[in-house]
Amino acid sequence: MADNWVDTVAGEFRHWADRRATDDEARAPVDAEGVRLLLDLAREELDLSGPGALTPPLLRELLLEVFPESVVVAADEAPAVVDAVRLLLAFLRDTGAADAASAAALEAELDRLVPEFTEVVAAADTSERQAAAELVTGMMLAEGVPVDDREAVDRWVRDFEALPEEERYARTERYLRDIEERVVPPVRLAPGPELAAAAQAGGLAAEVRALAGWTGDGRAVDEHGELPAADALAAVEALALPVPRRSESVRVQADLPELDRLWWAAVDAEVIVVEDAGAGPGPALPLLEGEGDAEAVLDAWLRVFDGVAVPEHDPEGGLDAVRLVQNELTGVLIHLYEQEEPSAADELAAVLIEHVTEAYESADARELAAAVREALALELDDLVRWGVARSAGEAGAGYALTPLGVWGVRELLLADGFAAPVVGDLAAAPAAELVAGLTWHRQDTADEEIDGWLAGRDAKAAAGDLLEVMGTGGPGARNLAAAVLQRVGPEAADVVREAAERRPVRPYALLWLDRLAEPQDGGERGALDRDDYLWLFVDTVAGMLETADPGEAVAAALADAPAGADLSGMVQEMWRSDHPDAAEVLRALGDHHPDRLIAKAARTAAYKARSVRAPS
Repeated sequence: MADNWVDTVAGEFRHWADRRATDDEARAPVDAEGVRLLLDLAREELDLSGPGALTPPLLRELLLEVFPESVVVAADEAPAVVDAVRLLLAFLRDTGAADAASAAALEAELDRLVPEFTEVVAAADTSERQAAAELVTGMMLAEGVPVDDREAVDRWVRDFEALPEEERYARTERYLRDIEERVVPPVRLAPGPELAAAAQAGGLAAEVRALAGWTGDGRAVDEHGELPAADALAAVEALALPVPRRSESVRVQADLPELDRLWWAAVDAEVIVVEDAGAGPGPALPLLEGEGDAEAVLDAWLRVFDGVAVPEHDPEGGLDAVRLVQNELTGVLIHLYEQEEPSAADELAAVLIEHVTEAYESADARELAAAVREALALELDDLVRWGVARSAGEAGAGYALTPLGVWGVRELLLADGFAAPVVGDLAAAPAAELVAGLTWHRQDTADEEIDGWLAGRDAKAAAGDLLEVMGTGGPGARNLAAAVLQRVGPEAADVVREAAERRPVRPYALLWLDRLAEPQDGGERGALDRDDYLWLFVDTVAGMLETADPGEAVAAALADAPAGADLSGMVQEMWRSDHPDAAEVLRALGDHHPDRLIAKAARTAAYKARSVRAPS
């Protein structure tokens, strides 16, 4: 049948339904569009060549897997979907597209599917509604809509729904990409009292305390709330404050950049108060001197750190390298936050230089790079002196955040709308949240998170929850859930063995039984057969393709393949796999496998996978 068979069949169905309604005016309205949607899904997702090719196994796959993944419907709409399917089957019987025996088998299968389909739709409805609510709320917050203002929320929703579908989709995609970019790796946090002690003992608090103490009973300030030049110089001398950035002549406070930044950070944090043309110690000073609990001390320190890391009082004049690097300091801090190992000064400078040369115009890029490198070195010295960073190895060999620096940068990230998870946050989470959260973890923190999650659960219950995620989630979720399942003990053997009857879970369950189950548990050492192994390989690569570039996904899959694996033979057989992503995986292998013969075989197999539906 031609590629447009859905158009033809949908038209024939409408005529059939119209004649049927004319014969019996009491008949319920026909959902022709719903039937058209089902036909489209059958053609596109099941590679159905025509309505007569529909079989009971394909009907099961269409309703329990394809439809819930592709269509969002409310739970109370499930009966209407079933009615549409039932009407479609009646059409196939009446028009001869399906013979009487085939139509009867399809109708019997539909009757068996109704309870399970209703449950699947209800579960999808709950999760979809929650996900949609979270998405809409996030988009509104990102656009500055106060979500506690009912009128503002309703207005945003009306405006959004009035947009063309393409624009709504594009706007949502932009938001989701931005969200993905605003997630940083999980970190471990030191205990609050330890952090508070570090904050009080650190150089940043010491310098601010000294500056506030120097103001004594009050110091005169100008109309801008700054110290006169003579007093600014006196403060620098009294504090023994390093001022390598100072101007040759000091006419205003800003000519001493180190003091100026410290001054305004102290004022913003209320460690120093400026009022009535005078300045003196503020109400936050006692907190940095040891008064108050750990939370209050950290809050006071964070306000000072925010002031020096994100300066808002930029002096007038051009953007020289010193101010440019200060403006970009948060980027340096985020880079340090995201690294597993200390970052060399040259590495930090190279990343920053690449960014500023793209973001700022300069007549002499080489001169700008040299100035940025020098200014960054001064910033790193400050961070070390303040107790925010530490120098690792020889001088300048590498820099890493201190535990206080990690805490402080994370607080700044959270305030700026980043998702900044902490190791241990997922210990009490449901299995689905654990699996979703593990996406952002490195191997070491993932292992720690998994251990914490398993420690609080019975092995059978943990396995059951993980298997549920594997049965309902996509390849990526299945891969991660299977990795967690491998850490579950042999007490869960009965639960895993039972799950081995379900296709999406079967290969992983058999692999678990083969590796972990004890011989006395019944002897089911579940070695994978060829079909299972092919399905597992496709599922693994498909999971990688969800988050990685196809070339990277293929490289990772090849690196993880067992030694001696016959990949050439696998590729030639893979198109027969009933995995829905077989064609996509073969296409990725065809485009990126380093062996030209295997790549060619993969491209050929991908064509077969797209053209012929593998038997269920």
